Amino acid sequence: MKIPNPEALKASSVPAKRKPLYKSLFFQILIAVVAGVLIGHFWPDLGSQLRPLGDGFIKLIKMIIAPLIFLVIVTGISAVGDVKAVGRVGVKALVYFTAATLFALVFGLVVGNIVQPGAGLNIDPSTLSQADLDAKTGAGAPKDAASFILDVIPASVIGAFASNSLLQVLFFSVFFGAAIVVIGRQRCMPVISLMETVLELIFKIMSWIMKVAPIGAFGAMAFIIGQYGLSTLSTYALLIAACYGAAVIFIGLLFVVAWAAARVPLWQFLKYTREEFLLALGTASTEAVMPRIMTKLTNAGCSRATTGLVVPTGYSFNLDGAAIYLSISLLFLAQAFGHNLDLGQQLAALGVLLLTSKGMAGVPGSSFLALSATAAALGIFPVAGVALLLGADRLMDSMRVVVNLLGNCVATFVVSKWEGQFDRSVMVRAFKGEITNHDSAIMLGKEEVFEGQELQRLSEGQNPSPKFRGGPNPEEIPQFQMSKSARTNAGSTPVE
Repeated sequence: MKIPNPEALKASSVPAKRKPLYKSLFFQILIAVVAGVLIGHFWPDLGSQLRPLGDGFIKLIKMIIAPLIFLVIVTGISAVGDVKAVGRVGVKALVYFTAATLFALVFGLVVGNIVQPGAGLNIDPSTLSQADLDAKTGAGAPKDAASFILDVIPASVIGAFASNSLLQVLFFSVFFGAAIVVIGRQRCMPVISLMETVLELIFKIMSWIMKVAPIGAFGAMAFIIGQYGLSTLSTYALLIAACYGAAVIFIGLLFVVAWAAARVPLWQFLKYTREEFLLALGTASTEAVMPRIMTKLTNAGCSRATTGLVVPTGYSFNLDGAAIYLSISLLFLAQAFGHNLDLGQQLAALGVLLLTSKGMAGVPGSSFLALSATAAALGIFPVAGVALLLGADRLMDSMRVVVNLLGNCVATFVVSKWEGQFDRSVMVRAFKGEITNHDSAIMLGKEEVFEGQELQRLSEGQNPSPKFRGGPNPEEIPQFQMSKSARTNAGSTPVE
């Protein structure tokens, strides 16, 4: 960052104009979601044809997720400079994920036993067809524990990036970052400098992609309503009410966990990330907001290394919303066929769901695969009975998306605090609207706002903000240059 001159300091003291409401990303996405619902309801054929808008936006996001995770984790680990600390973060994250998923499954079973959403349906097994279920799942089977663990190891690094396999990319990233720490940061500085420059480019691309987020949310929501319709709500009313009611209570428990473990006021965090949560709702995808949510977590005081490890891992291992849905749906199906599972059967189902839910991320029809495996293991109702959920599954996306995303955000705060890589004072600044590091300003498209805040900080005698949370100041990382002549600008000092 350049040294501010008196004119710049004077300009920075002028209050910034309030941004018009129509320029707010949250407002644009909200209008897009409402318009999508209306189009899907009143013109369902047109709504069903708008799916490419939503799919196209999600593909734009997926285009940069793999390189983003790689660069964020490698640069974060190199800044921490401690391989053991990275191992501790991974172990603590897995401990938290296991405990959270187990609690979510048990909580779902409790709700299912109380509400009894499938009681009285008396479904005849002879009326069921396996074909619809096979079409949804591709006639696949859930992976066992050994296969899932082996699949985390990439057969080819290039293949992991090409297939967008996030766990494989994360696995290689940890090794790459650890190698930099062992060899030495100073010796690897040319590589780190290049990575930081490429990461800035990806942040800038992401800021451009987010400008079309309202179009993606509009297309996705119009398709969902047009394809499945609002009338499906009445068919599965009790099941939907049970799942959403359980989600609300679980979110309340996350409020308590966030405050008790890291002193994070989750309501302020939701206000701070309202654009990301609304976009996730509109597109029914947490992947659509992964880059932005990681940026906002680092801007809110979590270190880049912890955020880079916890969030992508949580997308596979910490699916709290999916866990609640699976356990309630299992009891719904059993009750629909006239079976009341005793305690032993529910504990057996709990064990099967705990294993299958960990290996279902990224698999088409994953929730149906997990329920099918549990049905086959229990042998109480036919596997084809899982097809009863085909009409309701899509309507559960909003519940699963919000709980999954919020659960992973809370996990990041908790693990960061647990590892001593969380700065609460920075979180307070972020919740007030400040941009607390250079990279977040690029990703969020607020470079000018950040420069004004930095000028004000420097004029008050405060230290400059770091390049990223848990990392050095921007001046401490030399910029990668393509040629010697590019190192200087007219009338400026060369960057060292």
